[in-house]
Amino acid sequence: DKRPTGQTIAGAENVGLRCANPTYENDGNTPMQYRRAFAPGGSFFFTLVTNERRPLFTSAENVQTLRDAFKNVRASRPFDIDAMVVMPDHLHCIWTLPPDDADFSTRWRLIKTWFTKHCQPSLRHTSAHQPVLWQHRYWEHQLRDAADFANHVDYIHYNPVKHGLTASSADWPYSSFLRYVKAGIYPIDWGQSGVDLKDVGHE
Repeated sequence: DKRPTGQTIAGAENVGLRCANPTYENDGNTPMQYRRAFAPGGSFFFTLVTNERRPLFTSAENVQTLRDAFKNVRASRPFDIDAMVVMPDHLHCIWTLPPDDADFSTRWRLIKTWFTKHCQPSLRHTSAHQPVLWQHRYWEHQLRDAADFANHVDYIHYNPVKHGLTASSADWPYSSFLRYVKAGIYPIDWGQSGVDLKDVGHE
């Protein structure tokens, strides 16, 4: 089976990301049953944090610059974004890389560098004459199977509620959540009564 091609995320237009459109089925018991969305060996969950937890992404202009950084890097080094949320001081996302390509580290380096070069000059605090906007390290986790994939998609979409920024995942503008609602995966009020995500994700 071919993996689905990219489609623009509804509800995350300001991030300007393109995201795989996975196929799902509901068995009546499991809230979300993912089918053919997981690419064995090629899907990764990431957490990227700003330096000193600076709230860079409270600014729509900075979110737009992040969008442009992703767009620029994906033009030369393609990958699918299966789910994503941009929070004020960090972001979470799931990438699926092309077959036989596991070089996410170069992609992240290019995204971080592009953002740093093109963001507002006033943001650039320098250390050793180099602008420091991002933590040097990031968290990555290779997704093991479809259940692991689904749990991390939920983690991403629940993050704004978890941090008390919104009462509903649907209210956060920088997320792929509404793309999943449109696909019939989530109800619009998903997560308002809480989500059990113990031992999933990384802040």
